[in-house]
Amino acid sequence: MVKFFFLIPLLLSLVWWQYLRVNGWTLEQGKRGFYYIIAFSVAIAVFFGFMYGLNHYLN
Repeated sequence: MVKFFFLIPLLLSLVWWQYLRVNGWTLEQGKRGFYYIIAFSVAIAVFFGFMYGLNHYLN
């Protein structure tokens, strides 16, 4: 399961890029959305890393 976590930002970025393309926006106009995707993905990685460490060291 963890080995597929890299797909989260890839899929979100692909969906965001498609949304921009369909609505006629440029990548420059949608740059903030990519920043949000990166921040969200990092937050998920930090959370799961923290949970893994917490469970690994408490047992």
